[in-house]
Amino acid sequence: MASVNKVILVGNCGRDPEIRYLPSGQAVANVSVATSSRRKDKNSGETIEDTQWHRVTFYDRLAEIAGEYVKKGQPIYVEGRLKYGKYTDQAGVEKNTVDIIATEMQLLGKREGMGGPGADDGGGGGGGYSRPAPVSRPAAPAQRPAPAAARPASGFDDMDDDIPF
Repeated sequence: MASVNKVILVGNCGRDPEIRYLPSGQAVANVSVATSSRRKDKNSGETIEDTQWHRVTFYDRLAEIAGEYVKKGQPIYVEGRLKYGKYTDQAGVEKNTVDIIATEMQLLGKREGMGGPGADDGGGGGGGYSRPAPVSRPAAPAQRPAPAAARPASGFDDMDDDIPF
């Protein structure tokens, strides 16, 4: 039977990424991402916010991109898998860890230092989140439709525009 280990986070970066290089030359970047949920307390009626912190690790080119563009407080989309581990602290106590090994990332929010629609120009119009392409997958080359003469006849060109429903 197949199994799935997949995590999707949308949250805010808690700190700037720490980037380092392994002896093999592989880039590794670590960042913490905060996610929050809100609920109303049944007894008091007040809103309670619950914030969870997640340790995210990026590798290779994705680590270099995260190190260059991800900043503290920035909203981010991360997709990856869970990795559990153990270590012994300085006092000799064994601790468990949960890391998210990122496979995809998207920066959310306004782009800094760029003009045009959606830029943070203080005008109060537009704005919101931008949706850049995922940075972990190369973009497929755009394909143009073949000219009409080169397309095979589908038999639909001579149909009326009247649709019976």
